[in-house]
Amino acid sequence: MSILSRLNSPVFYLICGGIIAFVAVICVIFAVRAYRAGKAIGMDVTKMKRTVIASATFAVLPSVGILLGVIALSGSLGTPWPWLRLSVIGALHYETQVAEAAAEAVGLDGLSASGMTAQAFSTIALLMSLCIMWGMVFCTISCKAYSKKLSAPKPKKEGAGKGAGLMAFGDQAMTAMFIGLVSTYIGSYIGRFVSGGEGGVFSFTGSLLPLCVAVVGALAMAGFIFLKERHKAEWIDSFSVAGSMLIAMTAAIFLGKIM
Repeated sequence: MSILSRLNSPVFYLICGGIIAFVAVICVIFAVRAYRAGKAIGMDVTKMKRTVIASATFAVLPSVGILLGVIALSGSLGTPWPWLRLSVIGALHYETQVAEAAAEAVGLDGLSASGMTAQAFSTIALLMSLCIMWGMVFCTISCKAYSKKLSAPKPKKEGAGKGAGLMAFGDQAMTAMFIGLVSTYIGSYIGRFVSGGEGGVFSFTGSLLPLCVAVVGALAMAGFIFLKERHKAEWIDSFSVAGSMLIAMTAAIFLGKIM
């Protein structure tokens, strides 16, 4: 039995599907309680229903990006594991990047089904889990104290309190992290392109194609940001990541065919 057959076995589906179902039930319980709480405090039922419908509608397209992530990872990690990760606690930009880095660390040439082994999958899955669990740990330890600071009365000067400072630092730290992450991967492809490819053998697919796709994705995101700011359309934020991914993936397929 191949490694992919094992990763797509009914037992694996049962384990991952059971966890996802448990989380889904919790989400339904919280949604029902929130709706009842809204009615209890006198909120307009019609407005609440419109909000629910609008939220469900606007959640469809962003979820396409998540589905693309599951499809992209399922070719090497099976379907149940990416399905679990991207349904419960994972994030699209995190899972794909960490899985790729872990695969290279264990000696694989990227995420490929041909070189995947049980040991490699165990290492990749363990690293993906360990790196993301700290958000839950830190929330358990410090979320109560953090929430008190955010809800503390604001001083006379707007935005000058500790809560505002913490939020500003969080935004800056997140931005710095993503800049570093993107720079690392783009830098590796630039280095591969400048050096003539891996082992001195130039390959458009392995050296130049990722850079071209990155440029297309960046231009697509810039376009979404422009439309948002030009037309004051905040709702575009919900679609920008998935839309940029779709455009970049389409460009990758097109460029790969013609080059």
